[in-house]
Amino acid sequence: MLMRILPEIGHFALIIALLMAVVQAVLPLAGAATRRPLWMAYAQPMATGQFVFVLLAYGCLTASYLMDDFSVVNVANNANSLLPWYYKLSAVWGNHEGSVLLWSLMLAGWGCVAAWWSRHLPRDMLARVLGVLGLISAGFLLFMLLTSNPFERHLLDIPADGADLNPLLQDIGLIVHPPMLYMGYVGFSVVFAFAIAALLGGRLDAAWTRWARPWTNAAWAFLTVGIALGSWWAYYELGWGGWWFWDPVENASLLPWLTGTALMHSLAVTEKRGSFKSWTVLLAIATFSLSLMGTFLVRSGVLTSVHAFANDPSRGLFILVLLAVTVTLSLVVFALRAPRVSHKVGFNWLSRDALLLINNGLLITMTMTVLLGTLYPLILDSLGLGKISVGPPYFNTLFVPLTVITCLFMGLGPAARWKTTSPGELLRRLWLAGLAALVLGALIPLVYRGEWNLWVTLGLSAALWIVLSLVRDLFDKLLHRRSVWAGLRALSLAYWGMVLGHLGVAVTIIGATVVSHYAVERNVRMSPDTRVEVAGYQFTLTELTDRRGPNYLADAAVIEVQRGDSQRRFLMQPEKRLYLATGMPMTQVALRPGLFRDLYVAMGEDLGDGSWAMRIQYKPFVRWLWLGGLLMALGAVLAVADKRYRQVRPARLAQEGKA
Repeated sequence: MLMRILPEIGHFALIIALLMAVVQAVLPLAGAATRRPLWMAYAQPMATGQFVFVLLAYGCLTASYLMDDFSVVNVANNANSLLPWYYKLSAVWGNHEGSVLLWSLMLAGWGCVAAWWSRHLPRDMLARVLGVLGLISAGFLLFMLLTSNPFERHLLDIPADGADLNPLLQDIGLIVHPPMLYMGYVGFSVVFAFAIAALLGGRLDAAWTRWARPWTNAAWAFLTVGIALGSWWAYYELGWGGWWFWDPVENASLLPWLTGTALMHSLAVTEKRGSFKSWTVLLAIATFSLSLMGTFLVRSGVLTSVHAFANDPSRGLFILVLLAVTVTLSLVVFALRAPRVSHKVGFNWLSRDALLLINNGLLITMTMTVLLGTLYPLILDSLGLGKISVGPPYFNTLFVPLTVITCLFMGLGPAARWKTTSPGELLRRLWLAGLAALVLGALIPLVYRGEWNLWVTLGLSAALWIVLSLVRDLFDKLLHRRSVWAGLRALSLAYWGMVLGHLGVAVTIIGATVVSHYAVERNVRMSPDTRVEVAGYQFTLTELTDRRGPNYLADAAVIEVQRGDSQRRFLMQPEKRLYLATGMPMTQVALRPGLFRDLYVAMGEDLGDGSWAMRIQYKPFVRWLWLGGLLMALGAVLAVADKRYRQVRPARLAQEGKA
């Protein structure tokens, strides 16, 4: 009996959550404007209640999946009785309706955490923050209930079994990738809410930036991990061995990451020096707006991608209207309030302030480059001016040089002083690091492959420049300490977060540079006892077998791999799967991972005479791409944990706001 009414319970829970979101939006904002404490007091319980009811709705949908309730359209279209239970959990968000529900759950969760974690903030500030979050939640809950109801029922002809989850999504990477990505997207809504609340309250001061920074770092860390996981999934699941294809949906996640990176640095300047106030608010608005734009691209049907969820233009129109309203209203608030609360703080052209401003300018330029390449084909198509494709050559030609230039200023920033730095001092501190980076960047390709390569030298020199400038900065900080250990303990977690973040960028650049220029790929025909050599490894097909999985049939190859004359051997077993419910074939690659190289084998087509097409690849340093992403995320987490961003009494906040 309970199973039969779970979808109705979930549906009504969403309706109640929508009503609570409306109350959360209207009363606290009105109370803050009219100074009515009772109205402002509604913010926290409404935020908590909204989260509880959205969580109840999500639990009902999850239970429907686990119990194979195919009377629910969403379950029937995206699950199957043979689907393993853990993929049923990921199938909940592996579709448009479920993913919007997950988005709403995370948005409500962030709002609930903000309501209680920040309860020490001034009452009017907290009311405005939660009121803005309530407005956003109301928009998404309304979108879900009007156009994307996950609890819609089959009234007649209930299917005996489901259509199954897309085989591309039946993977561990898709169990963790979307939640991480959404946590990043949605997390920036809190930063956006703080920015709008600060504008409405007329307090663009150190108080609001100090409390916005942990939320920014946390959201950026989640988004970084989400992007890295998406790249990792595409690498081993799609069978082509690439880690980034400049797909429009990939770009949709990169855009808020770039502006979010600029926002983190801008918040640091605003907190430390009181400058960049307007710039910081605009970056907060832009970052959240780009998160919404990514949602529009994935769900509007305006593009075709393995990552896209929907092809219903009516859904895309709703999100486009929500995006337009959000951007327009936030910019109107900015135009009306920012001139009254901002003031200029001077700094020299050679200072940490100036270098961070230049870096932010470069990050925005990179954002506009990616945005133009992503939207230009869509705009032309919508205007009936023809279809064009903007691919990797465009993005690589513009994005790579901008990245190298950005790395140059990344190395200079930590060594420079706030407000002003003399050129002589900067040169004295960093000339050795710069020379060493150039020399090592030129020598490493000669040692590694016996030939010089300009692009490899540029990439390695940029990465080494970041690392060596960090080493020099750390050396300077420890130089006059009583002991190295005492000096290390004196450094803040925020500083170590910066070190790890910059180090992660360097590691990622090394991985991208090496694998892009030194990867080896061979497409070969193999039958039993066929031997192929790739990058010094011998691959021998020893056996062809078939096996049955829980919901698929698979042809499998057993390949013995040996390096050179070594007696050490290991096996790799790629598969070609046929999923029973959908009849869709899928490639399951075989990977032999390592810190300095991956071996990668993917089965192609059966050539009909007992042989198969095989793609064999040698991918040097490819793991460094994702290792760098993890280091960046860990750096952001360390910054969040810094004691300066723990709870501060309202009196201290007020005092800092007046300073």
